[in-house]
Amino acid sequence: MTTPEFAEEVLDDPELLRARDPRGLLPAVAGAGAQVRETARLTAEAGLARVTEGGRPRGLVIVARREGAVAASVLRALLGHSSPVTVDVVPGPTLPVWTGPSDIAVVATRTGAGAYAVGPAYEAARRGVSLVGIGADDAPLRAACSSARAPYVAVPASRVRHTTLWSLLTPLLLLAGELGLLPPGTADPESIAAALDEVAMECGPAQESFVNPAKTLALELLDALPVIAAEGPLAGAAATRIVDQLATLAGLPATGFRLPDQWVAACSVLGGPLAPRDADDFFRDRADDPGRRLRLLTIRDTDAGGHDDAGEREPRSAAAAMDQVLRTAATHNIPVSGLAEHGELGRFARLPRLARQLAVADFSAVYLALALDNERALGS
Repeated sequence: MTTPEFAEEVLDDPELLRARDPRGLLPAVAGAGAQVRETARLTAEAGLARVTEGGRPRGLVIVARREGAVAASVLRALLGHSSPVTVDVVPGPTLPVWTGPSDIAVVATRTGAGAYAVGPAYEAARRGVSLVGIGADDAPLRAACSSARAPYVAVPASRVRHTTLWSLLTPLLLLAGELGLLPPGTADPESIAAALDEVAMECGPAQESFVNPAKTLALELLDALPVIAAEGPLAGAAATRIVDQLATLAGLPATGFRLPDQWVAACSVLGGPLAPRDADDFFRDRADDPGRRLRLLTIRDTDAGGHDDAGEREPRSAAAAMDQVLRTAATHNIPVSGLAEHGELGRFARLPRLARQLAVADFSAVYLALALDNERALGS
């Protein structure tokens, strides 16, 4: 296992980071703000009015996987239980049988290729379903949308795999805004991009580990087994993204729990057989602990609401459930990391706060992968 001391040397050496990053993951993550601005412009050029001028649909069907599915889950969490339209996320290659002319289907994919993307597009056109496509510029999906006279948001070829979340999420947010599903200003691209730019400054390679929140988190996760507690549905969508990024980029397994409905399971894990057995010795030398150690990673959302209708156990409040999970972690001397809890959080609205959390998590996953030299190992 790479030692924390050696990993810190790697993370604070820009030349070594560049050598270990052949795909350019770090520049791609740092450019998330620019990605939002460019995608917002491309979405405007695509002309969403062709599907929104008819008013609100009965349902919104989003065909997506991986990053696209995360983007769809973020939108669904933002709309919440009071959404005037249903939002369904399906992986393809077929649309739900109930989808019809009163619905809108969005196919969101980085490549715009494959049966799971192209098939639903042609099926939507055959059924008279309004269609929106998101994918690569020269993809088969674009041809399918063109034949249906449907708007198509072209994802630039410069996008790097595993870093295209905002290219897929931005059009969804703008579509929801034009349909009147989100309050005005909720999904303002400039405020989201500004929050992402700020994180890029705070977490960039030039910032040393002791002042860099993403490098600090990567070092904390280096020998950890992460348990992610997410406060509410929107934080739960972020947790899904983080679990996938840690596994895909760094090969690190993580477990996510959405509060309040999964607080019992989270507390059981934190107090279970993987918890430190010598819990009373807080000042022990943790370097002597065998294997990976549990670490709680919290994702807070102060706007999650008073309760989650999906919960069946007390506490019903997401915040109260988070407090219970934190108490369990403290009881068993499990270290805790708060995601993007630095700085003056009160300056940010809900969606820019989420953008900060996702950006810090993406940076951390990339730094962890580079510390472990995982990128060059996968490429060899």
